[in-house]
Amino acid sequence: MGLMTVTNLEDYFRDSLTRATTARAVIAGEATQHYVVHVLVGFSRAENLFEQSRNGESNNFELRPLAMMLADALDAQPGPERNLQLRRMGDVALFIAGFFGDSLARRSVDIDYYSRMGEAAYSSLLNSPASRRDEILADVYCELSEKFLQFVDALADVAQEARVFDERDILRLYDVWVRTGSERAAEILQRLGIEPARGGTSREMH
Repeated sequence: MGLMTVTNLEDYFRDSLTRATTARAVIAGEATQHYVVHVLVGFSRAENLFEQSRNGESNNFELRPLAMMLADALDAQPGPERNLQLRRMGDVALFIAGFFGDSLARRSVDIDYYSRMGEAAYSSLLNSPASRRDEILADVYCELSEKFLQFVDALADVAQEARVFDERDILRLYDVWVRTGSERAAEILQRLGIEPARGGTSREMH
């Protein structure tokens, strides 16, 4: 993928997300769109996405697994500290599933896992408000929980706007469609001349 010069990252992500959600008919409030843009801008800086390794090596950074984030949240006292952990878990799940969903199809922990964990994190925030911020963001948490995969598809469109697909990409897309039923994956496959079979539990390419 070629490099793109962007003068204002927030404006770029806002415009790209608006195009993607409009094209996919994702109905979401302005506050939810703003929240997702904030997540994209924040995680565009690696130091916000990766955490310092807990093995004592100060120069090592890692992407903490979602299961460990959930464990941290459950270990924290109910309230703002726990909700901070849950919010990060939901945000990381959304970002990784959206921007790296195709590569997740090759791993044992796939996009479906990220979707379930992200939905659960936002749902927990919705049901356990611990601060004024949580109360204000209640509608945002609700939309992200209920439409998580729709936003994943929209973010994938943002990330791969100018991508040229090869044979490996097609196989990954098909695997994503088999695992999740993603409308985005099905639409791209159709544009590439591949019609995923519909109906039944066993899916095949025609």
